[in-house]
Amino acid sequence: MGMAKTDRKLRLVLSGYYGFRNSGDEAVLLSILNALEQAGEDQGVFVEPIVLSGDPAWTARQYGVWSVPRMKLREVREAIAASDGVISGGGSLLQDATGLGSIPYYLGILEMARWARKPTFVYAQGIGPVKRRMFGPFIARAMRKASYVSVRDGESAALLAGFGVPEDRVAVVPDPVMGLPLPPADGGAAAVRGAAAAGGAEGGGPRAAEGAGPAGADGAAEGAAREGGTDRPPLVGVSVRFWRGDRSDLDRIAAALAALARQRAVRLRFLPFHEGADEDASRYVIERLGEAAAMAEIAPAHDAPQEMLREIDRCDLLVGMRLHSLIYAANREVPLLGLSYDPKIDQFLHRLGDRPVGTVDAIDLQHFAAKAVQFIEDPAQWRIDHYSAIRRLKEEAAVPAQRIVEACLELRGR
Repeated sequence: MGMAKTDRKLRLVLSGYYGFRNSGDEAVLLSILNALEQAGEDQGVFVEPIVLSGDPAWTARQYGVWSVPRMKLREVREAIAASDGVISGGGSLLQDATGLGSIPYYLGILEMARWARKPTFVYAQGIGPVKRRMFGPFIARAMRKASYVSVRDGESAALLAGFGVPEDRVAVVPDPVMGLPLPPADGGAAAVRGAAAAGGAEGGGPRAAEGAGPAGADGAAEGAAREGGTDRPPLVGVSVRFWRGDRSDLDRIAAALAALARQRAVRLRFLPFHEGADEDASRYVIERLGEAAAMAEIAPAHDAPQEMLREIDRCDLLVGMRLHSLIYAANREVPLLGLSYDPKIDQFLHRLGDRPVGTVDAIDLQHFAAKAVQFIEDPAQWRIDHYSAIRRLKEEAAVPAQRIVEACLELRGR
């Protein structure tokens, strides 16, 4: 996508869990960058992002943006002072499940923006869980003072309403990654961000009906053919993570995958969304697959989120714990089975009209295997059943960027 030359510029600070090479969070960042660029072009203004990052040098190289260290408050203050506003999100930032520090940090960035008299925006966040009620009033205050608030599911909106945030101040929108396109074949930072114009809602019907999907109109056979021959087994992508301390959740997932392999020959490709930890979790599961381990492999932990999107695009089925593995699959219309460890998984699946096939506490092995075989053998029906929900999510994914650019222009009198 080429930005038309213009002297009009908006400089926006982006605050999120960026620069830690987590594929899901990096995909959120890239999706927001793309959406802001497109929204700016639509309004005839150049959007210059400033990303607060755990590794600003890497973020700058990866996306071709200005980036500053997220924990160096002097540099953060200077970036905010030089900006036209601050965006918080997306992702699950305002939650205390991973510790006490997340909510104070992200609310602190918004407070710094208000001290600098800059407008604040909340972009498609997943709110909660918030186990400590002491945080509620502080979250509510930040939401009431923001110029625009959007959350990625109805449960997040309900939680904010419970904290006293007026319902009419909160928009429910999809996760930004629903609008992320596949990268051009030649890649590169400019090409990665410039792919936005081809992303979002795509024309036509379900990809299986178009013959454009990884499995095409002929289902798994064509999917196998793209890997080099019709005799190759279907490719099942698997995303796992450590959650339970006793690893019983991963033991159950290994048993479920082994049950599938006994019913249907498959190739299991584990997809690490978080370098290091997810690779270790994948190896843990593979070691417990028994005979099925011979058909299992681990993909590279890609730095570029669109490369993981490409990995999932090649799959005939995605089995996922990680939220963004499921979002990537929905984005590419790849049949999916979600394994829930957190309410955000249930909430996303609900928006697709689905439920988890299992949880970290219980998986019915025969039900899991039967559903997986059903989706592998008839992917076209899955795509038809989910087409309307997926298209709606893609169409709505860019709305926050449009509202934020419009609000900034209104606040400064265009």
